[in-house]
Amino acid sequence: MNERKYSNPAVVGLAGFSITTLILQFHNVGWCGLGPVVVMGLIFGGLAQLIAGFQEHKMGNNFGYSAFTAYGSFWFGLALIFLLNNFEIYKTSTTDMGWYLTAWMIYTLVMWVASWRIHTAMAFTFFTLFLGFFLLVLGHFGDPVWNVVAGYELMVCAFSAMYMMFGNIVNDLAGKKVIPFGKPWVK
Repeated sequence: MNERKYSNPAVVGLAGFSITTLILQFHNVGWCGLGPVVVMGLIFGGLAQLIAGFQEHKMGNNFGYSAFTAYGSFWFGLALIFLLNNFEIYKTSTTDMGWYLTAWMIYTLVMWVASWRIHTAMAFTFFTLFLGFFLLVLGHFGDPVWNVVAGYELMVCAFSAMYMMFGNIVNDLAGKKVIPFGKPWVK
């Protein structure tokens, strides 16, 4: 009797997170408008990450379940904020957005500390995400130049998540660890 092999939902979750984060940073540094951000926020960053999170739940991975469902919800929320602003249904001020980002910065700090027990690549990704939220908070409550700084810094975060996605796929195809993730920071 063959044992069934299950797919790793993290590859889709990490792809949704990394690509949507990257496109938002293209907007934050002034390279593109909000249209691609809204579409990716609803479909790949939002829906795909939620699905990945629900699949992580089935796999018994509380960390992946929390991360992917939470950040999938973040992307749905952000896309809806942009849409509500665009259609003047409910305007979100810069300060309102600052508080939204503050809440996500706090959640990310908790996830960063939890990621110390996984591996270096995960801890680095969550550190750069926390730092990015911190810079965005500075940009929304203070000088907007910090939003541009955050844009470049969060591109590093996006590529770090993409590295983990790539590593999970290559390692699975190779049947061994080819792409290293590093050791946990805390055992």
